[in-house]
Amino acid sequence: MAKKTINRKTVYPNNPVFTGNIYEKEISIQLFTYNKDTYTEKSKFSEKEFKGFNDLSAQHWLNIHGIHDTEIISEICNKLKIHNLVIQDILDVNQRPKFQEYENYCFFSIKSMLTSDNQEIESEQLSFILGKNFLVSFQERKADYFDHVRERIKNKVGILRERTTDYLLFLLLESILDNYFMSIDNIEKNIENFEISDLNSDPSPTLLKAIELYRREIHLIKKTIIPIKEFVVKIEIEKFEPIDIENIKYFLELKDLCLMLIDNCDKIDLRLESSINLFFSLQGHRMNQVMKTLTVVATIFIPLTFIAGVYGMNFKNMPELSWKWGYFSVWIIMLSVLAGMLVYFKQKKWF
Repeated sequence: MAKKTINRKTVYPNNPVFTGNIYEKEISIQLFTYNKDTYTEKSKFSEKEFKGFNDLSAQHWLNIHGIHDTEIISEICNKLKIHNLVIQDILDVNQRPKFQEYENYCFFSIKSMLTSDNQEIESEQLSFILGKNFLVSFQERKADYFDHVRERIKNKVGILRERTTDYLLFLLLESILDNYFMSIDNIEKNIENFEISDLNSDPSPTLLKAIELYRREIHLIKKTIIPIKEFVVKIEIEKFEPIDIENIKYFLELKDLCLMLIDNCDKIDLRLESSINLFFSLQGHRMNQVMKTLTVVATIFIPLTFIAGVYGMNFKNMPELSWKWGYFSVWIIMLSVLAGMLVYFKQKKWF
């Protein structure tokens, strides 16, 4: 499906444009409000009910599935005084993942990987707005990335309800990276099924097509992981108001995960590249074998053709033609030449 693009020369900034595909019929919104002692969840929350995050004694997580309705997204963001450029970045799913700090909040977008029914990997954009006591997450479609995080909030598992929303952001990003690990593991298992192990085999062109498909997926995964690493490096070097200093150590863990993923991608990419090189080497080897066989056959018939050509000439003064055993003598000569050449080629290991 062709990508939708934004004509930035004509689009008015206050009228953001959605550039993705519609995966959800209706936008669904969930609001989680929690602190150490209390927890409330509104699973069917309406943008009309949203009044902002005025309760400073609690942490708030507003999760949105589906971003195709620009009016709803704009209404929620406007109530939080989110800049128009951020609103457009949320709706423009074709752009590169980015991180941007504003006066009272930080904006961060990321690509996540989904495996489709035909085993191809599709990307989905997730955007986050992180404030002092709130986190707003935007997902193109419903997925189970964050189910365990919701359970932690609900059942008070771990230290999540004792921390601020930047720790919640860490858990969400960690979940997305875990999903990357699963995607890479699936690719690695599939690669093992079609690796070329027999040098005498004749690999099919479909194998080459599959290798190229997996290489594209690996490059896509690596391309989407690098911005996460850049984001974590920024947090390590600079100080951002919504991110508590005590929680920076958790984000550094994300950097290690990103480096592991990038190393795994490089390792798989090298294996795939080696498979491609082996594929073409086998094709070249088979072609050389065919050409060598044809050359040997042609070389054998050159002297035989010469002999047959000489005695096929219609000259009257050819004494051999009147010999009683001339015909059989020519056959003996031709067979001797044939045998001698075969022995010679065998000694040279030409076949």
